[in-house]
Amino acid sequence: MELLKVNGKINAGKLTANVLLPVVGGSLVGYFATRNAKKEYKRLEKPDFSPPSWVFPTVWTGLYTAMGIARYRAAAKTEKKERLLPYDIQLGLNFLWSFLFFKWNLRGAAFVEIALLLGMITLTAYEFYQLDRTAGNLMIPYAAWVTFALGLNYSIWKMN
Repeated sequence: MELLKVNGKINAGKLTANVLLPVVGGSLVGYFATRNAKKEYKRLEKPDFSPPSWVFPTVWTGLYTAMGIARYRAAAKTEKKERLLPYDIQLGLNFLWSFLFFKWNLRGAAFVEIALLLGMITLTAYEFYQLDRTAGNLMIPYAAWVTFALGLNYSIWKMN
């Protein structure tokens, strides 16, 4: 529970909104971007380090939750909403990537976009860390996963 407390208290409404946006948004994007792409994805050549498909929604749910908590904590520590802009940009890039890679089969564009996404995640983590160390640290697993996804995206693009 300490993770959810900022300045000794929890604002349940703001916490819920900050967590639901990436979790629900990511779920909807995942559904719409991949619903007709699952067969295509199975046919693609993938590197040996490619995890089974069930891993992705499991990992993303945890990452989206951590991101939402991070934003909640950072937002509670600043009056300057522009400091939260990198988060909003990276979330938009995150959602866009699924369409580029799965729905539109633009693997090269998805690779360039995920590299930009990783840069924005890094900037977000830095900004959040300046506001609240825990918020910044909560972004680290996300950056690590997207680094892995960058390599996976590149490998699939080149193999196909």
